[in-house]
Amino acid sequence: MAWLKTVLLLCLVALAGGRTVASEQTVLLVAHLDVTTQHLTRDATRGIFAMRQRTWPDGQAVRVFVLPNNHPVHERFVKERLTVYPHQLQLAWDRMVFSGTGQAPGRVRHQAEMLERIATTPGAIGYLEREYLDERVQVISMD
Repeated sequence: MAWLKTVLLLCLVALAGGRTVASEQTVLLVAHLDVTTQHLTRDATRGIFAMRQRTWPDGQAVRVFVLPNNHPVHERFVKERLTVYPHQLQLAWDRMVFSGTGQAPGRVRHQAEMLERIATTPGAIGYLEREYLDERVQVISMD
């Protein structure tokens, strides 16, 4: 009987494409509490994460934080919210760094570190799954 349960569980996993509920969570755009911008367009968000837009509308410096390129949350954010591929974003950062016209965003290792850096860095922006949010950061809506 136990083998039947195992087979049924494996079939369900296969039918679901190996996805879990966690992998289906929306990745939210989040910022430091002092950021006055409440809404960004996809193009503006893409400009910020491509390191082309360096200030908020009120003149405050934007501080961008990202997870490693191969992190599943980074991949989902870049593909779903920015509608580009992680390697395209990396190429833009590399071009700016190597040409001396800009710098790459701050890198964090995991979402807990992302939360901490955004919460403690004025002007900061990044992304998190809902379960990592707390009152120290704000969600920025995006269309």
